Amino acid sequence: MSTLAHPAMTTARSADPIASGDLDRFPYAERPIPPAPRWEGSESDFGRPSRKTTSSRGRGLHGQLVQQLGQMIVSGDLGADRPLVPEEIGQRFEVSRTVVRESLRVLEAKGLVSARPNVGTRVRPVADWNLLDPDIIEWRAFGPQRDEQRRELFELRWAIEPLAARLAAGHGREDVQHRLVELTGIMGHASAQGDMVGYGRADAELHGLMLQMAGNRMLEHLSSIVSCALQVSGGPGATCERPSDSAISLHVRLVDALGTGDGTAADAAVRALLTVHPDVEPSVPAPREH
Repeated sequence: MSTLAHPAMTTARSADPIASGDLDRFPYAERPIPPAPRWEGSESDFGRPSRKTTSSRGRGLHGQLVQQLGQMIVSGDLGADRPLVPEEIGQRFEVSRTVVRESLRVLEAKGLVSARPNVGTRVRPVADWNLLDPDIIEWRAFGPQRDEQRRELFELRWAIEPLAARLAAGHGREDVQHRLVELTGIMGHASAQGDMVGYGRADAELHGLMLQMAGNRMLEHLSSIVSCALQVSGGPGATCERPSDSAISLHVRLVDALGTGDGTAADAAVRALLTVHPDVEPSVPAPREH
């Protein structure tokens, strides 16, 4: 876990392996600098570069452990029904029982693990995961399921954003409309400067505001999910399209339609934005065989 901040969680022990149940399934990888823990039978190790998350960001050891274990579960390194022994996790990462307990509680709330008396804590199957959780979206976007996650996010956006644009048209406060106009300017400047991060953040805020303006609380709830997907910088769900003159002009057209209350034009602008997505074929999601 070389990119995490706490040195105690990144340094291998020189002592002999602890002969304690399943702990032997956590052997250390033989790497020069720095050694990183590896789960036996997995091609992915604890040294995988971490990325910023939403709910676990900035929460010290607890947040770091949530992120690392969450990434491993979502990537498939820890398969369904895999037992997670708190004592072994604490020893291997050199963190307290409290940190382990709190981390597993967060993962349980996300549907990734379950804890039951006389059974212990085990990894749950994908069907039980909260796939709308921002952390899980991000972990999937950077893991082996990146293509599937990208497709699902794109199809979700096709399902909700045109409707949200139509509902939001003419319903925004003056200060919100001013911010939308400001965001298109930020996107244009960021595009000219080659600032993908700045462009992505402005893009995410713009689309999030549009969903919040729709006057539908369920759509408003989904706004954080769309914004999270758009902010996964450099990943498969990064932005609705690469910066271009046509993309920026379509955003301007969308904002103008929202301001004038033209729901039909707003709907059309969003559909055009999703259609110009450069890496998704076909542009409009088609029925799939099951």
